[in-house]
Amino acid sequence: MGRVLALDFGTVRIGVAVSDLLRITAQPLDVVPVGEFEGRLPDLVRGVDEIIVGLPRSLDGSEGVSARAARSFAGRVEELSGLPVHLVDERFTTSDAQRALIGGGVRRIRRRQVVDKVAATLLLEGYLGSRQ
Repeated sequence: MGRVLALDFGTVRIGVAVSDLLRITAQPLDVVPVGEFEGRLPDLVRGVDEIIVGLPRSLDGSEGVSARAARSFAGRVEELSGLPVHLVDERFTTSDAQRALIGGGVRRIRRRQVVDKVAATLLLEGYLGSRQ
């Protein structure tokens, strides 16, 4: 059993988190600009057996433009990495990440820099928890 990589896809940045080898904990890893992602992917997937990509759904569960973009991104990641990629409902992860950072006293400029990888970490924690 290897690590799980979580990707919080956005139009500007992609938040990245990774699990430990036992798939118990999730750690924030990085925030990658969209334009640099494909070049960084080989390093990101080293030691990873599985990838999850956040699927942004509306509150009613429907999928819009962002969800279609995430599905396309997930397909590209699977094609480039050769690893299985699963889409995971990501409703509320970014807002939960914002609240956690605000609650932790993180300043607005710093929140902007880290919110995507915190959201990826929350996404991964939920995924790992659902597997136990």
